[in-house]
Amino acid sequence: MQALGKQVTSGDGVLTILHQIGFHVAAGEAVAIVGSSGSGKSTLLGLLAGLDLPTAGTVRLAGQNLAELNEDGRAELRGRLLGFVFQSFQLLPALSALENVMLPLELAGRSDARSVAEEMLGRVGLAERLGHYPKHLSGGEQQRVALARAFAVKPQLLLADEPTGNLDAATGAQVIDLMFAMNAEQGTTLLLVTHDEVLARRCGRVLRLVGGRLAEG
Repeated sequence: MQALGKQVTSGDGVLTILHQIGFHVAAGEAVAIVGSSGSGKSTLLGLLAGLDLPTAGTVRLAGQNLAELNEDGRAELRGRLLGFVFQSFQLLPALSALENVMLPLELAGRSDARSVAEEMLGRVGLAERLGHYPKHLSGGEQQRVALARAFAVKPQLLLADEPTGNLDAATGAQVIDLMFAMNAEQGTTLLLVTHDEVLARRCGRVLRLVGGRLAEG
């Protein structure tokens, strides 16, 4: 990304959330983005995923300028290249664990969606919980379903937004160990947003957001 900026209009006028953000993430790299609440971390992640568009600068994903794509084009690119893990899990409550993991595979037209989903849920230790709905799973189990869903499509880039934010320390540590192990197995590029300095240091590089501005280290 280059010279990325994001402004929003509020009742008090124009609020600048991000100022002149620019960095490159190499294939296979693990990068943490850290900063206090309100520093612009989640806004930045949304721009990287093409869920929102910047008011200045460019975001390129696999060489494609996201601003040159319409909403459907950005959605297609996300489905093909990206995996997501969120603080709030983002599982669909009406679908079982198996169905949640199958969904992105089915949307991609995969005929092996069920077998791949079963394999991934086994990989995260939930082979006995395939038919359980999110409300019957613990927070740690829900996040493991989210990991299985994210990695099932073998994404080129995994975006993780405070993945342990709703978990206790012990459960969060287990989920993070699993995430890094699966990331290493697949050779996925990882971009991790976190306020946890210890977790950030597990990545190869740390980018720090302060007041919407970027500093390394």
